[in-house]
Amino acid sequence: MQNQFTKIAGCCVLALAGLAQSAIAQAPPAGAAGASGANTNIVVDKPTYVSIPMEIVVNRPAAEVWKRVGKYCDIGEWLQTTCTLVSGKDGEIGTVRSIGSEVLVGKTELSYTYTQPVRPGRPYILYHGTLEARPLTATTSKLIYILMYDNSTLADDAARAKDLESRRTRFTQALANMKILAEGGTLPPPPARGGAAQPAAAPPAPAK
Repeated sequence: MQNQFTKIAGCCVLALAGLAQSAIAQAPPAGAAGASGANTNIVVDKPTYVSIPMEIVVNRPAAEVWKRVGKYCDIGEWLQTTCTLVSGKDGEIGTVRSIGSEVLVGKTELSYTYTQPVRPGRPYILYHGTLEARPLTATTSKLIYILMYDNSTLADDAARAKDLESRRTRFTQALANMKILAEGGTLPPPPARGGAAQPAAAPPAPAK
């Protein structure tokens, strides 16, 4: 009888030890709970992706256009802001620029695509932009800019429409600035907040 009791007690001890080991194995590493908590709101349940295609004709060959406005931090000039390379080299996949911490994720000879990174605690809207210089003729080309992102995180249809038009307005102006620069013109100073934009300087007349 005593031997039987001893065997039962031993089995119980082994079972408890096994449960303890299982609990340890399944426990998250130290600090993991905090990291997970910071990212609980980044996933969007029902995204609604929208795109904003924009383009402008430039009276220069595509290769010349791209050489003038296609470097990764040329955005600082045609958006009239400040841009620096945070990491990597110009034209290198994975390079990060200071504007939006945007990462270069794809490129061709006359185009590139970038995205904005995941940010802790903020919904990830999969924001991407693509800029391309496309040849039309031997002396003309077309600059194409396409934005794509999820706008489901905005409050309502009115907010979504306002956001889309705001982005379109800003990047349509950016394309106009690129055209001026690529055709040899000079950009006017950026307007003061709430002020009207100054007229752009015309590019020099082509030689006859």
